[in-house]
Amino acid sequence: MWNPAFFRFAFSIAAHERVTVRRLAIACSLALSILPVSGKALKMDARAPAPEQAIDPERAARYFQEAEAASRQDDRRLWGVPLYGPMFFVDPDTHALVANQADQEGKLRAKDGVFVGNLPPETSPANTAIKWAGVDWTMVMWPLPEDRQSRLRLILHECFHRVQTTLGIQMRDAVNSHLDSLDGRVWLEMEWHALERALWQSEEARRTAVEDALYFRSFRRSLFRDAAANENVLELNEGLAEYTGVKLSTASMAEFAMVADMKLRQALSDRENFVRSFAYTSGPAYGYLLDARSPKWRSSLTPQSDLGQLLAAAYEIKLPAPGRAEAVRRAQPYDGDEVIALETMREREHEEKVSAARKQFIEGPVLMLPVDGQFNYSFNPHAVLAVDEDSTVYEGEVQVSDVWGVLHSSNGFLMLRRNGSIAGVHVSAPADPNSRPLKGDGWTLDLRSGWAVVPGSRKGDLTLKKTP
Repeated sequence: MWNPAFFRFAFSIAAHERVTVRRLAIACSLALSILPVSGKALKMDARAPAPEQAIDPERAARYFQEAEAASRQDDRRLWGVPLYGPMFFVDPDTHALVANQADQEGKLRAKDGVFVGNLPPETSPANTAIKWAGVDWTMVMWPLPEDRQSRLRLILHECFHRVQTTLGIQMRDAVNSHLDSLDGRVWLEMEWHALERALWQSEEARRTAVEDALYFRSFRRSLFRDAAANENVLELNEGLAEYTGVKLSTASMAEFAMVADMKLRQALSDRENFVRSFAYTSGPAYGYLLDARSPKWRSSLTPQSDLGQLLAAAYEIKLPAPGRAEAVRRAQPYDGDEVIALETMREREHEEKVSAARKQFIEGPVLMLPVDGQFNYSFNPHAVLAVDEDSTVYEGEVQVSDVWGVLHSSNGFLMLRRNGSIAGVHVSAPADPNSRPLKGDGWTLDLRSGWAVVPGSRKGDLTLKKTP
């Protein structure tokens, strides 16, 4: 469908430099592939086939071949290991899956050149890496993007997650609650504005923009305890994964820069929640600027690496001590006044959302779901609300499972953390704790036999307990 905004976006990218007609065409194509489609992801047709046929095997096989070809073309140059390996696509509604190889426990069967089966109901479909049926898999939810570049970017992002532990980069998660605050958002956005400018500059102008981006980053991190450590965790996890997907799905450094630029612009335009999603935006920009200056930077990565410090070393930048007055001064050429004004307006709405979430999920009454050895959950990284440092609401359509059963919610859930570890999940208390399936405000819980609903520690609260 024609949308002038797409093409104004593409022409604005091209206007940064003297861009050829071919590059402009690429920019238009990328604008169409990167900007989000309104509404929810496409669902299967109402006349969808039986679960084991929910995914077209022929199309799945073609997507496997595309990913294998991209990995073969990379020839281990990016990370020293082949990215393509065991992979399956899973339909989130039916749990039907199509894999590119057999498993180790005989759960899949060969069909039309691929392997088909069903993911257990207690395992949440997600875009991630997972160990299942004796194999370390790349798992990607079906349907995949129609656009080939977007599809490859997604698949290769998830392929990185499967191999990252072999690179010494563990799959870790961290909640960056400070990125839901006024200062956290303002100075992250200023960092992105400066990175976006740096992508299209050269020599000293690029170095100046990089220095400004790193100054905004340093100032933001100076305002919040543990901000640097928590941001680094997510940038080394999702940031590097998205960098991998973008780099290997583009044909040149110019095209790589365009995609990195568009991801920055999209995030700045959408102004969505950054708590869990920011690294998807920052990663490609940092990766591009590092590639342009220090192509071997990946070989020095450790679990303690900081992409900002690596970029400062690559561009020989030594930052002065961070301070608000200097940050505000540096922000002026990047529309700093406008960013601060917009985020100040948003802060009022945000405080209302946090207050409502606190009433619903903390002040109670609530059902507390314990965390045991089989805890698994799926969520939208763009719909995460930080209530405080230890309480985070995952909004919208979510699924949580553990030894007690499977929770499906269209109204989100609250996750509690203690000392960085997940301690429990809250949903609003059910009206009838004896109903089966157990139901509450927007959620249902398929409770396994051997578990019971019992009173919680506060009056009106409930929790789950294993029966003798």
